[in-house]
Amino acid sequence: MTTAKSNVVLHLGQVAVAQRARRLCQQPLTVWLTGLSGAGKSTLAYALEDRLFHAGFLPYVLDGDNIRHGLSSDLGFSEGDRTENIRRVAEAAALMNDAGLIVVTAFISPLRSDRAMARRIIGAAFVEVHVAAPLVICESRDPKGLYRKARRGEIPDFTGISAPYEAPDSADLVVATDKLSIDAACEEVMRVVAARARSGSQT
Repeated sequence: MTTAKSNVVLHLGQVAVAQRARRLCQQPLTVWLTGLSGAGKSTLAYALEDRLFHAGFLPYVLDGDNIRHGLSSDLGFSEGDRTENIRRVAEAAALMNDAGLIVVTAFISPLRSDRAMARRIIGAAFVEVHVAAPLVICESRDPKGLYRKARRGEIPDFTGISAPYEAPDSADLVVATDKLSIDAACEEVMRVVAARARSGSQT
């Protein structure tokens, strides 16, 4: 531990997470959506946010592109910067969980080690959802034109083309967006999330 870090003291408030959960009538969670670019993570995240909100919950989306405009605007796309991006997002999600919120994240987060780090930071509130679609489907969608650029060599280390995507070994849920509509995929995630978000919120 450095001298500077040893002088930093963690202050604990008088309002517990469980008290906030009771006030908001929800168990705080982080729903971590992982998958290839074009798999439908952001679309699913915002659909889930809408469903949760109208079901009486208080959710918030942390989206990969949006985070890159603010919290991680100083980071590039090297492996180290990508890991730091995931660390920052996980720390932010953990704070939002402490505040009693349900967080939905939409990040490629291609490495199992990075997702394991996020799980360690967030703890028991972490729910991993693999938004799964074959590369050929994601590439055919290509909503941002990124695959075309990657194929031309304009984007180095692009996940799925020139950098690996490590699919989860034991995700809490897998939704196949090449087979399901967004509404159907959202319904599958909603069932899992709503059940966990309600459990313990009244105790």
